[in-house]
Amino acid sequence: MPLHFLLDGPTPALPGDTVALTGPEAHHAAAVRRVRSGEEVSLGDGHGAWLEGVCEEVSPRLVGIRITARTDIPAVAPRLVLVQALAKGDRDELAVQAATELGIDEIVPWQAARSVSRWDAAKAQKGRARWATIAREAAKQAHRPWLPDVTALATTRDLVTRGASARLLVLEPTGSAALTTTTFDPADARDILLVIGPEGGIAAEELDLLAAAGAEIVRLGSTVLRTSTAGPAALAVVSAAIGRW
Repeated sequence: MPLHFLLDGPTPALPGDTVALTGPEAHHAAAVRRVRSGEEVSLGDGHGAWLEGVCEEVSPRLVGIRITARTDIPAVAPRLVLVQALAKGDRDELAVQAATELGIDEIVPWQAARSVSRWDAAKAQKGRARWATIAREAAKQAHRPWLPDVTALATTRDLVTRGASARLLVLEPTGSAALTTTTFDPADARDILLVIGPEGGIAAEELDLLAAAGAEIVRLGSTVLRTSTAGPAALAVVSAAIGRW
């Protein structure tokens, strides 16, 4: 499989055109991955464009690639959204990385009541940027044509609001229904939000608010998973159920 690189934003490039990798991506291609002139590579713009091309100029500052083929891959529906509670250490970041590799379409950082990690305004900006960088690198590694969106920090009330137009699946070890028995209507194009709590679990008052908004409280199995594991595991189950896998 050819090496894969990401462009900065949507591209109109067509076969016969030449596109340039610059900045860190050029350095990564030339100095780290050591591409050579004449080598075939693939490129993505994170917005569905999938390009194939041949390197014609290679330096740590600029890699010029002549495009030989283009495929435009449409966005999927329903979209799968990870609502990941902030967690201590790097556990929330591990969830972001794995979920991106597995195909998540949107990532929502959630300031849950029991989150040990707390983001003030400054931390929220830095944290969102950090998660977006992790998602970008994971999407590149997985050769994904679409990059997941990383939204602003959400509160439980924000999730309740989204419940009016999306399907909320709240992962909770005490849930009466198993996620594996949940049914999905192929005609339902609403976003599917997988809501993952922090280390201490989702507070009772939060569960009540989400349930009142129409959320389904479901469990993954008989064991309690870490917050870094639950989201990717739920994503795998739902991806299989809706026919993505």
